Amino acid sequence: MTAARIGHARAATDTSGLCTGGGRDSAKERKPEGRGMMWLEPTTLRGRHATLEPLTQRHHDGLAEAVKDGELWKLWYTNVPSPEKMTAEIDRRLALQESGAMLPFAVIDEAAQRPIGMTTYMNADRANRRVEIGSTWYARSAQRTPINTECKKLLLTHAFDALGCIAVEFRTHIFNHQSRRGIERLGAKLDGILRNHQITPSGTLRDTCVYSIIAGEWPTVKTHLEWQMAKPRDASS
Repeated sequence: MTAARIGHARAATDTSGLCTGGGRDSAKERKPEGRGMMWLEPTTLRGRHATLEPLTQRHHDGLAEAVKDGELWKLWYTNVPSPEKMTAEIDRRLALQESGAMLPFAVIDEAAQRPIGMTTYMNADRANRRVEIGSTWYARSAQRTPINTECKKLLLTHAFDALGCIAVEFRTHIFNHQSRRGIERLGAKLDGILRNHQITPSGTLRDTCVYSIIAGEWPTVKTHLEWQMAKPRDASS
């Protein structure tokens, strides 16, 4: 499927229980329509296992420590900040928030009361009521736990029920197989693959898998996520 059929070639991001990171340029360049009335307002989303707090620099130390759990920045198919680059990454996300293109969150582990990752609404399109959930990563110890599923449920619920979105998008590197499986377990459908979508910092060419959940699917997806969170979990979940 061509890029023209699946919409703008937005910033490539990954979304999974593993980690994510994505392209940055298009998110920086695209300004949402109606900038005078901010669509994505900072808000706190609370769950049983995790809370999503509006990202600030006060989360820096906890995030710099969390990213060491698994040395996530070393995964070649993601774009996760190293501890030394965490300040710049937080600033980058806050600048995109100021432009109206992103709403970044710190993921807080409710049990430990500490940051364990980052996630965002990004590529906000107010005119067409669409957002992407992406630029997500979790500390390795938080992966394959209820936290990722609950965070996605919190973000999807706010997007569809509060923001009135007609579609929510997810993107990931074609080689990020754990991310792709995680997105598909949510109930998202593959819209297509953007081939040679981006040149990565390593110089390799990235093919980006584009998924979405549309508003008509949300009630069924919500029921499925609630079932996933209630069932006993095993190593393959």
